Parts: sequence; C-alpha cells; structure tokens
Amino acid sequence: MALRLVAYFDVRADVLPSLAAQAATAAEAGDAGVLETAYESLRVLNVERNGNFIYTYKDSKGNTVFGLYDCQTRQNEHLYTFEKDMQAVSCSVNSERTLLAASFIHYTKEGVRSELQPGSKCLTLLVEIHPVDRMKVLKAVDSCIWVQFLYPHVESHLLQNHLLLISEEKYIERFHIQITREDGNRVVIRNPSHLPRDRIAEDFVWAQWDMSEQRLYYIELEKSKSVLRCIQFWADESFTLMFEMPLDISLSGLRFKLVNFGCDYHQDQEKLSNQPSLCIFTNHTGYRKTFTAAPGSVNSHGTAGITFLNLGYLVAVCFPGHFLHLLNIQHPDLICHSLFLTGNNKMAAMQPLTSLQSLPGSFVLDCSSGKIYRATLDQSYLLWFLWNAARLDCEKMAALHCVLSCSRDPGFQEDQVIQWICEHVSACHSFDLIQEFLIASSYWSVYPELVDMDILLAHSSVLTWNEAYSLTGYWAKLNSNLEYVKYTKPHLHYHNSVVRREWCNLISEEKTGKRRSTMYVRNILDNAIKVISNMETRTLEPRLIPLLQEEDRHQRLLMGLMVSELRDHLVRHLQGVEKKKIEQTVLDYISKLLNLIWCMLETSWRKHSVHPWVFHLNNHGSVADFEVFHLMTRILDATNSLCFPLPPGFHSLHMILGVHCLPLYNLLHYIDNGMLLLTETAVTRLMKDLDNSEKNEKLKFSIIVRLPPLIGQKVCRLWDHPMSSSIISRNHVTQLLKNYKKEPRNSMIGKSSFPTEFLPLNYFIEILTGLESSHQALCDLEGQDSVDAEFVEEAALKHTTVLLGL
Repeated sequence: MALRLVAYFDVRADVLPSLAAQAATAAEAGDAGVLETAYESLRVLNVERNGNFIYTYKDSKGNTVFGLYDCQTRQNEHLYTFEKDMQAVSCSVNSERTLLAASFIHYTKEGVRSELQPGSKCLTLLVEIHPVDRMKVLKAVDSCIWVQFLYPHVESHLLQNHLLLISEEKYIERFHIQITREDGNRVVIRNPSHLPRDRIAEDFVWAQWDMSEQRLYYIELEKSKSVLRCIQFWADESFTLMFEMPLDISLSGLRFKLVNFGCDYHQDQEKLSNQPSLCIFTNHTGYRKTFTAAPGSVNSHGTAGITFLNLGYLVAVCFPGHFLHLLNIQHPDLICHSLFLTGNNKMAAMQPLTSLQSLPGSFVLDCSSGKIYRATLDQSYLLWFLWNAARLDCEKMAALHCVLSCSRDPGFQEDQVIQWICEHVSACHSFDLIQEFLIASSYWSVYPELVDMDILLAHSSVLTWNEAYSLTGYWAKLNSNLEYVKYTKPHLHYHNSVVRREWCNLISEEKTGKRRSTMYVRNILDNAIKVISNMETRTLEPRLIPLLQEEDRHQRLLMGLMVSELRDHLVRHLQGVEKKKIEQTVLDYISKLLNLIWCMLETSWRKHSVHPWVFHLNNHGSVADFEVFHLMTRILDATNSLCFPLPPGFHSLHMILGVHCLPLYNLLHYIDNGMLLLTETAVTRLMKDLDNSEKNEKLKFSIIVRLPPLIGQKVCRLWDHPMSSSIISRNHVTQLLKNYKKEPRNSMIGKSSFPTEFLPLNYFIEILTGLESSHQALCDLEGQDSVDAEFVEEAALKHTTVLLGL
C-alpha cells in the first residue's frame, strides 16, 4: 500500500491504564466491573484545535464520564461526570478547560434509549468545571445538536468564550459566554440565564469544521445551484465571510451531513453511504480544491468505503481494493504531479476503514476503534512501484515526487532512488529524468526550512504536459481546472536566466582580456568556496571519485553567481527572515544539487566496478568506462540546459573517460560541440601519460590546437616534441612582434648559433634578438623564461628539416 498508517494514540491503550490507576486509588481495584464497563463504553468524541482528545465512558454505576487526553504531556485528565446513564452525541471543552459543552440523547423511559427518530429528544448542556459548579441547558429539542468551542489562535486568559451549536434542523448558532473569576481561579458564567447568540448559517445541507484554521465551510442549495461558503472566526468575537462560490459538481443527492464535528456515531451512515463523499482541505499555498470521487463501475454499493486524507501537500482519496489517488494540491499546475493507482494489487491492500476522519498534521482518527494514526507515504512501496510497475511517464514523475517528499523521513533510501535514476536515464520521453531529479530533490531538501519555498523555488523541470493518455469524466474536468490554475497563479519561481547571462559575460571577458572589478569577482569566488566548504562538512564517508580537488574557475564562477542570485531572490520575497538563515538555505540547496551529481557518479562507478586505472590514459577504455561516460554526458546535457553548476573536477574526469571511450573523430566532435571541455588537469595528464606514437601524436596535436592560449602555453612545455617547440616558438614570436615597428638597421648583432647561411632566417633571428634585448619585459611571461631567439631558430630549422624530409 502506498499509504502507511502508524499508530499514534489508542483510546483503550492510552486511557485504560489511567482509569485502572484511579480505580486502585479509590480502593476499587477488586471491582472487575470498573474496567470492564469502561472498556466496553470507551470512545473518542472530539479532537480540539490543540490536538487534545475528548473521550467518554461509563463507570461501574452507569454514570457518563468525560475525560481529556493531553497530547503534549500524554496525560489523562478527568473533566466531568454526569450522574446519569446518558448517551453523548457531541462534546467540546474550551481552551482553558473551564467550560464543558455536551449534547445527549434523551431517554424516553427509564433504562430505554431512544434512537434518533422523530419524537426523540436531544439535550445540550453547558457546565462549569473549574471547579465543578452550575449547569445550564442550552437546548432541549427534537433534533440532534453538535457543539464546538472556538479556540483563539493565541492562548490567553479570555473573559469571553464562543460556542458553536450545529443543529440537524440545518442552522448554526454561536453563543457568547462571558465568564468571571472569583476566589482566585474559580471560573463562573456571568448571567447564565441570558447568553447572547447569533445565527451563523441557515438552510445548509453540508458543513465541515476546520479546527486548525478555525474555519467553517458549509453548502447551501439555492434553486438549481450549490453554493459553498467559508467563514473565518477570529480571536475576538468577529468573523468574516472569506468566500462564496457556486460549485459545478452535482450535489442533488446530498443529504444533511457534518464533517469534522467530532466522531459522529449518530448520523444515518446507511443513508449517507449512497451520497457523494465530499471534503475540503486547506493548504497554506492558498489553493482550495474540492475533490469528489465515485466508485464508477466497480462492484460496490455506494461510497461508504471512500476516504479523504490530508497528507500536507497531498490529498489521498482511497477506496481500498479499488483505487488510491494522491492529488498534489501544493503544486496543482500539472496532472502529471498527481499519482493515480487503481486495481486490486498491493496498493489496495489496506483494510477498509469506514469511519476515518482526517485531522491536521497528517493525522487520521478511526472513530470506530478510537485510534489515531499518522498517515505517511510508504516509501518502500513507492520505490517498488518505480522499479516494477510504473509504465507511463506521468506515473514515473508522480511516484518520483512522492518518494522525494519523504527525503527527511528516518530511513529514507536515497541511494535506491539514485540507482533507479542512473539505470533509467533514457526511460522517459516526456521529460528529462535527471533534470527532474535534481530540481525536485534539491527542492525537497530545503522545503521545510523557510515559509513560501513552494512558490519561490521550482519543484519541477516541466512547465507543460502534453503526454497523451485518456482522461474521462471527473478527471478530465479536473485536468481542465488545473490548466486554468496554471495560467492564473503568479510565477515567482527562481530560474537561472540571469545567472546564465552573467556567467557567459564573465567567461567572454576573460577570453578577450577584459577584467571586471577585482572585488566583484572575488566575492563570487568566495561564494563558491562557501558552497564547497558546506559540501565537505556534510560529506563524511570517503568517495571513490576525487572531485572538488581542482580549481575549475568557470564552474566556481557559475556556483558563486547562483549563490548570489538565489540569495537575492529569496531576500526579495521573504521579508522579515534573517539573512543568515536565507544564506544557509541557499548554500544547502546548491550543495545538495552538487552532491546529487556526485552521488550519481559514485553509484554508477560502484555498479559497473570501474577500475582506478581509469584516471590514467595509458589504458584502453572498458564497457564500464563507457557506461559512466554516457551517464556523465547525460548529466552534462541536463545541467547545461538548466545552467546548473557541476562539481569542480567533473569536466576533467569526463574528458579522461572520453579519451578512453571515443575514437579520435568522435572525441574531437564532442570537444568542438562543447560536450567535452579541455581542462588543464585533463590535458596535462594526457600529455604526461601518452607516449609519442603516431596515433598519440595526432591526438595530442589535435588537442593542443584547440586549447585556449594561456593553457596551451603551459601544456606545450610538457610535450617534448618538435611540434610542441614550433607552437611555443610561434607564441613567442607573436608576443615579440605584437608592437614591432621597423627601425633603421645599424649593424649585425652577433652570429647565428648554427653554421647556416640561410639569410632570411639569420635576419629574422637578428631582429628577435634585438627585440629581446630592448624589450625584456615582453619575455617575462609565465612559462617563457627559457624561450629566446636561439630556441626559435632551432625550432625553425628542425621544422624545415622535417618538411623537406631531410
């Protein structure tokens, strides 16, 4: 099953031991009926905004007892005991635990409970419980009543409480309860006989309570349309109509139903099972979506088995044995980010739970058993699905995002994800799998650190989705709605367009000899040093591939520019957040990006058992070398499109593997098209490791003529070969003659070192010698200290001899 329910609270396991201790204290340990009666009658009634659970049970005398389980202290607290055998429908306690509201089903005669049918009575009471004192009847009517205290967002000692009453007669009232404090902590209701109240809603057919945000959603049927309204309750006694909108889904069969107003044991579940299941989830990104699901053609009676679960950025729609839909409500732009699983397979193995209630924080209450679960994605199953069952590109993308969203969970198997990526780099045709992995994984690594990261950082490489697959009915309508959202929401995602432009400018200026402000470039390179240092502090295990050990100035510039631009982007939109925290988040994000690339190489390296001698060029390439080279080429292509930096040393290793794996023609083609970069480290190793065979001479010369001038001057000195001497001589002469102006010739300046009477060469060497004497500064170039006119003369004669075949 893609969903996993982890037990968090069990009303029997967490409450009964406390009741047993109370019974022992009261010298009732010998009365076996105490715990037996409590065990049979114990059930959860409500969950308040602060996460505390209210439960009820019958004691040995048949009295109705209410208790509270504090989720912070994990302790039980007795709230109130009604010394009558009454059947509780609903219960709520205020935030200070001084007032209790409860609703009961009346008894028609002693010992016989009436069912909730016409003529039945419902009694709603308000009780002072700190200390236990007066009781007030709020309602005594023929319809069922549910109660819910409003909780302020800031805990404080309020002098006024507010209580919602929801009636089966399709109206909602709010009572204003003023309290006073007497004799220290004694809390009493002021003027309990006249409690002000106001009508919040009328003639609704469906209502849902959002305990976390203190919002009330309800639907009214107006003529031929259904209207959804949302009311926000504030800390003071005011409330605001947040929105009202018509619904374009058919609700003609919708009967009166309440959602999240405590555990509902008394609504007619048999009748409700034949109407649409409807839930509203609130997400901090600002999107509100209403999802409905119908079993369609499956063999089922109604929708009793359908459950909606709030998993934070996902809404799970589950019908065990039939389907599981994981709807991405945080990024609803494209339907490919939602996972749709169907069929009677491992996905649907969870036992049907017909009374689940979704709570904030991915918690789920099973009212029938009184258990609270934390609902999480089962990363083991999702990995299995990726490896074995995902066929469509949309399934692979959605499953990958679901897995990566678990990246901060204990036991996250990132190595398995990376292995799957490495083995399926060419498996997706609708998107680049490496790009999607790098962006999504980096996003999820920093997502919890700062608010609004979901709208400021890209979570996907895909902007549009055109994969053709059949969507019918409701899902076709959902997809069209998502297309609408895509074009209406603001686009604040960071992208590297500015970085790409500035990086290209810096490299171009270096080639043409132009220089930016030294301080500007130094700050950029300092940013790169911070990223590499951040990576090194997080890399504890030794690596097989020695990256980060060379300068690679261009990648460091790109790295530093990305730090600068991303930091400015977040500072611009995250007002009030410490710059130090933003700085660290940026470093973590880019470090994660670089580390993922490194880990992909390590994974492929280990899988194919690449031999360490691959770092030396005097060996032939193997199949393993080619596999790693292919992966590196795909990584390079992916990062070039996104303008993402690569770990320093990546290009050198890529070049070395290219020499191993490619014929000369293909190698030069890769170099000329920018897929292989000639780094000083790689070319230096090439010159040192390869001998001067005819094949290697051709390779070396082809490489040297493609080198940038500065690197070429250094590398040529490592190759003891006439061709190298010729190139060095040409560079030397070019430097000397750059500003040469012809002057009258006075006399010969010495004789040639060779006994030759080739007058043009003698005259040319004489000019060079004069220039060297009068412009010595021109010869003070790095690596040119042993190059002079004599060296040029010798190289020229040797070159001529070779050309003449002498």
